[in-house]
Amino acid sequence: MGFNNWNSTHCRDEFNEEMIKGIADLFVSKGLKKAGYEYVNLDDCWALPERDGNGKLVPDPKRFPHGIKALADYVHDKGLKLGIYTSAGTHTCDRLGFPGGLGHEESDARQFADWGIDYLKYDNCNNQGVDAKQRYRAMRDALKKASDATGRKIVYSLCEWGENKPWEWAADVGQLWRTTGDISDNWGSMLSIAKKNLSLAPYAGPGHWNDPDMLEVGNGGMTDTEYRSHFSLWSVMAAPLLIGTDLRKATPETYTILSNREVIAVDQDRLGRQGKVISTKDGRWVIAKEMKDGSRAIALFNETDRPQHISTTAAEAGLPDAPAYKLRDLWQHRDYQTAGTVSATVPAHGTVLYRVSADRDWAAYPPAAELGLHGTTLAEAGSLAEWDTTFTNLGRGAARSVAVELTGPAGWGVRATSPSGASSLGSGRTLTTHWRLTPPADAKPGAYDLTLRAGYRSPRGAKGEAVLPSTVHVVVAPPAGNSSAGDLPWVSATNGWGPVERNTSVGEEAAGDGHPLTIGGTTYAKGLGAHAPSEITYYTGGRCSTFTAKVGVDDEKSQAGSVTFEVWADGTKVASTATLTTADAAKAVSAAVDGARTVRLVVTDAGDGNNSDHADWADATLSC
Repeated sequence: MGFNNWNSTHCRDEFNEEMIKGIADLFVSKGLKKAGYEYVNLDDCWALPERDGNGKLVPDPKRFPHGIKALADYVHDKGLKLGIYTSAGTHTCDRLGFPGGLGHEESDARQFADWGIDYLKYDNCNNQGVDAKQRYRAMRDALKKASDATGRKIVYSLCEWGENKPWEWAADVGQLWRTTGDISDNWGSMLSIAKKNLSLAPYAGPGHWNDPDMLEVGNGGMTDTEYRSHFSLWSVMAAPLLIGTDLRKATPETYTILSNREVIAVDQDRLGRQGKVISTKDGRWVIAKEMKDGSRAIALFNETDRPQHISTTAAEAGLPDAPAYKLRDLWQHRDYQTAGTVSATVPAHGTVLYRVSADRDWAAYPPAAELGLHGTTLAEAGSLAEWDTTFTNLGRGAARSVAVELTGPAGWGVRATSPSGASSLGSGRTLTTHWRLTPPADAKPGAYDLTLRAGYRSPRGAKGEAVLPSTVHVVVAPPAGNSSAGDLPWVSATNGWGPVERNTSVGEEAAGDGHPLTIGGTTYAKGLGAHAPSEITYYTGGRCSTFTAKVGVDDEKSQAGSVTFEVWADGTKVASTATLTTADAAKAVSAAVDGARTVRLVVTDAGDGNNSDHADWADATLSC
């Protein structure tokens, strides 16, 4: 657990000695040290571009005027540890090409030990084709030799990007290994990385960890709901928790997420088990992590852009039979009892994280309850939308004095047309309430918050509360005729690297850095630039008949990207392509979307990772 500057600063001038000292100070003053964070790590660009006359690395005197040894002393005086970066190649990964460790392993390892370094991130750039096992074992041996000579033990992080499956051979090389390419501060990137790392649970354990890269929590590219999912997933995967945001600028909500000790306890549990996937269907994930005290941490994760009912049982999670179980909500910090069902309606891109255990005193807790919202999440201004809400008692005992309330933005009409309360609901019983919701006629297109809330009591009088936040989108259908998708508003868009771009390629990570859409040497003026995995959803309101496009991997990537394209009308796939690569010309896609309320454009990574998967929807057109 700790910090690394790369995700927030890259090589910008703000990465310097004062920043690192400031982070160390905040670890102490904000309680992060007490929560378990201890490593303050430097990434690329800390050194000068050339070694000195003795072949030694030289800290950049502008960034680190007092040197690395003095910085290590400062961090150590705080009761913390200092990490550093280099690459298993001739140069590091930054475009300026700082000196790498290939061929200098013993000298660099000894220099790091003499400086008081506690952690080494060893990257994978400019490796000259030298066998990965050979490169990483050479630095392992050098670190051991330096440790034997100085007594300085250095945690060894293999940043090999998972290219040579280090989980199969690196358990005796380092303490952690990257399983994926670099993370980006967006939902698509985080999701793709989590999915790959989740499959590697058998390889993780005490002293040898799967590393799905650093945290993006707080960097601004995702919502707080998505950041809570990010933090929950990394914790249930027993992943390293390396903060990647500049804490000097962090919001209170960012600190709340990063300092949640109950979630951190899941990550840091001494049994050291990575959570295993129990089920996954249609974007609904159940992941269970065995804990040292016999309990289970259970994550109910919703990767979709709409609320989803996700459910499992204590037995499926591996818990023994019991009359009832204690269910601890690790984000709400509340205790409930359940007859065995572990269930929630999870908001779009959200995660509910429970800790579940058999408990003889279950009756002391209020029953767990699941709230549900059933209906359209899309509404046109001034038009009626109808919703059904549900309150289901999951506990062993009855829920008494149940009262349900649905609230929307000021000025919206929200009215229950059936009972919204019950004097008593037995175990497994459900209260369903019908609601009518009307946005004002002048409501602007966009996302608006709804909140479903219920209060109730146990037979012994213990108070229970359930809250389900949700979102409704005010939408506008496309005009009659043919419209370019690059010019139309979308309901939602996720992308594997950087944002989806209108009428240009995706370029790189920053918004607006794309180029003219070009596939197989042909350039297109209109369309969408995406990067797998990607989903773009449009509201069509049943008024459109066809979608057409020319699709392929953009020419801006010379490496071999590989993607597939899919078109979905509501919940039905209506068109798809075979795997397309950089070598393929544009392929024409045509899909019938008659009567569909939404059209969703999907790009997958073809199952082989998403490096160089720049995917263009050129001449993308809706006919309405």
